Amino acid sequence: MRTEIKYRPAYAMAVVSLDPGEGIRVDSGAMVSMSSDIQIETKAQGGILASLGRSILGGESFFQNIYRAGPRGGELDLAPPLPGDVSVLDLHGETLLLQSGAYVASDENISLDTKWTGARTFFASEGAVMLRASGTGPLIFASYGAIHERNLAPGERFRVDTGHLVAFTDGMGFTVQRIGGLKSTVFSGEGLVVELTGPGRLLMQTRSEQSFLAWLIPHIPQKHD
Repeated sequence: MRTEIKYRPAYAMAVVSLDPGEGIRVDSGAMVSMSSDIQIETKAQGGILASLGRSILGGESFFQNIYRAGPRGGELDLAPPLPGDVSVLDLHGETLLLQSGAYVASDENISLDTKWTGARTFFASEGAVMLRASGTGPLIFASYGAIHERNLAPGERFRVDTGHLVAFTDGMGFTVQRIGGLKSTVFSGEGLVVELTGPGRLLMQTRSEQSFLAWLIPHIPQKHD
């Protein structure tokens, strides 16, 4: 499997080249176009309970598609629903926690499930459950805006606004905190941050869906009776 990212970072698309007989797991709705001889198998990956967990708790699609190339190989074009970047990470027996909606596709050897990250995250915009991707192989994920990566050293602490957090290495320590006091949280336009502790990889997005909606909604004309 070979992946080329085009049109980044604003309207990125992943062009995936598959070898003969090779398959890739793709989130529902991510397919843009594909070779005519690629076969599609749709199923509740990992069983009904695992799919319900990803769908209800993790915000992902209940059904996932396996796209398998024919005898001559094939090409598959993938894109997320929102504008922004698409990135590829080659996992080597590691585990990454992804925010809701970030997952696009992965190698068949990557297992997907949900992880309860603690009641403390009920106060964070990303929710209490994240998608966990583990194993060996390429993982394709999306962000709203461009991706900014930072690797934390052992014991290093770093704070990220909850709306800009995309993914981080499973096992990193983290706490959700307010910026300043209650008044500054409510009136300053800033809110909650996640403080992560290394070692591990941290992936952030340069734009926030919540911030965009907070700007957009007041500008939408209201219908009056």
